[in-house]
Amino acid sequence: MPTLTDAPLTGAALIKDEVRRLPDKPGVYRMAGEDGEVLYVGKARSLKKRVLQYAQGRFHTQRIALMVDLTRSMEFITTRTETDALLLEINLIKQLKPRFNVLLRDDKSFPEIVIRREHPAPQLRKHRGAHSIKGDYFGPFASAWAVNRTLNTLQKAFLLRSCSDNVYESRTRPCMLHQIRRCSAPCTGLVSLEDYGALVEEAEAFLRGKSRAVIGRMAMEMQAASDDLEFERAARLRDRIRALSSVAQEQQVNPETVDEADVFALHAEGGQACVQVFFFRAGQNWGNRAYFPRVDRQDEEAEIMAAFLGQFYDDKPIPRLILANVEPADCDLLADAFALKGGRKVEICRPQRGEKRQLVEQALINAREALGRKMAESSGQAKLLAGVCEAFGLEGQPERIEVYDNSHISGTNAIGGMIVAGPEGFQKSQYRKFNIRSSELTPGDDYGMMREVLRRRFSRLVKEEAAGEPTPRPDLVLIDGGAGQLAAAQEVMADLGVDDIAVVGVAKGPDRDAGLERFFMGDRPPFMLEPKSPVLYYLQRLRDEAHRFAIGAHRTRRAMDLKRNPLDEIEGVGPGRKRALLHAFGSARGVSRASVDDLAKVEGVSAPLAQRIYDFFRKT
Repeated sequence: MPTLTDAPLTGAALIKDEVRRLPDKPGVYRMAGEDGEVLYVGKARSLKKRVLQYAQGRFHTQRIALMVDLTRSMEFITTRTETDALLLEINLIKQLKPRFNVLLRDDKSFPEIVIRREHPAPQLRKHRGAHSIKGDYFGPFASAWAVNRTLNTLQKAFLLRSCSDNVYESRTRPCMLHQIRRCSAPCTGLVSLEDYGALVEEAEAFLRGKSRAVIGRMAMEMQAASDDLEFERAARLRDRIRALSSVAQEQQVNPETVDEADVFALHAEGGQACVQVFFFRAGQNWGNRAYFPRVDRQDEEAEIMAAFLGQFYDDKPIPRLILANVEPADCDLLADAFALKGGRKVEICRPQRGEKRQLVEQALINAREALGRKMAESSGQAKLLAGVCEAFGLEGQPERIEVYDNSHISGTNAIGGMIVAGPEGFQKSQYRKFNIRSSELTPGDDYGMMREVLRRRFSRLVKEEAAGEPTPRPDLVLIDGGAGQLAAAQEVMADLGVDDIAVVGVAKGPDRDAGLERFFMGDRPPFMLEPKSPVLYYLQRLRDEAHRFAIGAHRTRRAMDLKRNPLDEIEGVGPGRKRALLHAFGSARGVSRASVDDLAKVEGVSAPLAQRIYDFFRKT
């Protein structure tokens, strides 16, 4: 029989045993609890000395003591240098999301502007994600709104095309953007590629901070045009100058001494924290964004800032200068890691005077205000969720609410949308859309669409839970619809064995009046909430957000379908032949009406291809 000494080691005893085998080298360590849950990831200059501190039982906080007590296993990775250990630690924290680490929760990529260089007429467009396209990238911008505003200005000032290559190749006459003076129409030869290239270089110079030089050249050209009595050309140049000048006027803060920098300000209060980030590029303010990292009230500000910066720049370009109101822990090591990652020197500093300090103080004011609003919203959110719990008779306050809605037009381009809400409001990174795939559905069958969406969502949940993978499980599911939609949802949930999740149907009132919604839930008879109840308003917001998301996804899919050209589906018709056909017949409809003989007269179209095109438009 096993004795007491055979029991597996845990907590400090386990860590003390591990220390005996550790090298005096830099590396990364992981502490795991029951079922392999990763509790904490840390880096060390010396693994042996760092881990020994946990084994000795001298803890700065109760939180660290609890972490050690929960530890059931540890893993170690040695690295060549402490800088390598720091980079690996950052990567593992973002992947594993350990519960005892400071964690950057909202980590969406930032939008950028790219000038695509893989086409004779470079395209100006918005971009997110990896730099997989050949071209010049400018950013980051804090929001899509900031990018769209800048793109709008650049279109007015430099007349660069924003259309896709397919649209460019198929144009036979200038589009509306040319008519409203937003594009120089290189697609139809109204501007030579050489002159268009000059416009591209001007746009690039402007985005690189040489706005005064660009405006100065335009002003000289405008004066010359005026002197030569070319008043129409002078007026066009005047409009372009005004567009560029408006950028400086619209910016909230345009520093004179900072060309490229990111400004961070941390404010922590009541166990919560906000980090406000401002982006300055080309001497212009390209927006700001507030982050609310997961922290503990006992975390020190220097540790929070260091953890935040490391995770923030794990997948983002790093500027030459980082300004912060709190000097991060291991500041020099962090700067070395950023320099290694970015391939150039990076300075991290806490400014003490001058314009740089003013920028940091302005960011700190925004951080305080944002955290104050967040804490007020969280308090109100908790009350609303408690009201939802009471209204639907739930066992506990819901931490995750999923809301589903469908959108289509007579069954075409059908989309299912799922939005997620919880104690911290809408969790937009968790939103999902479902393209309705089933070919057996009758067009417009809302019940069938809901079955497909829920089956795909919860089949995945069941598989991930069976595999032991961490996966979010909702406490409440809201369905846009009445008894029929609820029955369809319950049928799917029962088939998959997840009928322990509460499901509620939300039916619109008579004439779709807000405030008269009826709720359907299990065996309970349909019921209503008080017309002026805050809980009712909250549920209406959830339903409306799901509807907005679903219909937005539907419109995007429908717009993509409308842009497709039937000629793209014909084998042997590439961009060149497609353009020749469109030049000859004006549109795809014109091509569809042409005879085989007329089609064969188009340059590059052989008799067999003409027959294939003719047959394509007449297939049944």
